[in-house]
Amino acid sequence: MSLPDWVEPVARYMLEEGLANTLKLSAIALVGSALVGITLGTLLTIRFLPTRALIRLYIEVWRGLPILVTIFIIFFALPAISTSLRFDALTAGAIGLILWGSAQVAEATRGAVGSIPREQHEAASALGFGWVGRHLFVILPQALRRLLPPMVGLLVNIIQNTTIVQVIGAPELLETAERQVERLTFEGEEHPIEIYGAVMVVFFVISFPLTRLAAYLERRLA
Repeated sequence: MSLPDWVEPVARYMLEEGLANTLKLSAIALVGSALVGITLGTLLTIRFLPTRALIRLYIEVWRGLPILVTIFIIFFALPAISTSLRFDALTAGAIGLILWGSAQVAEATRGAVGSIPREQHEAASALGFGWVGRHLFVILPQALRRLLPPMVGLLVNIIQNTTIVQVIGAPELLETAERQVERLTFEGEEHPIEIYGAVMVVFFVISFPLTRLAAYLERRLA
């Protein structure tokens, strides 16, 4: 039994354009969130109060704002301040997700670093490591192991939250699905259930194994 004629071009467009951009956006957001968040979370453990206060402000602002508001600020408000701050939809979405994700990672990193026994710090200091060397070579390798489950969980959240950038026209999976629904409707065919159902299946197929992996890592590393 052959598929209807509309299926192949719709599926190809959604996979090559939508899913590809969703995965690309997710990868950029995860790497950016990890780099910024781990750095800030580690710095949050120092005793210098002004630095801790600034990082805490960063965390509370970007954790407290809805991601949609953050993306709107980046995409619509910043260009009004300066034309050099004008970003395309995918870039604006990536920045918004990184701001939100890095705040989550920073808080998780603070907890992971803080959970390392004090004796590890003292032993590293006795070996001649300064603050940077102590954290880079002794503390963070242990803390990163404890960060694996929340990082996998963060990836799931980032993948799901990529759908938010649809509101600014970024061609991710949901946006491409909507475009195809509108195109087919204009041509006299209506297939929203099939197309949006396919989007649901794709997100489930991606997210479910990752949620199981996060649960497994949490049990394994407990």
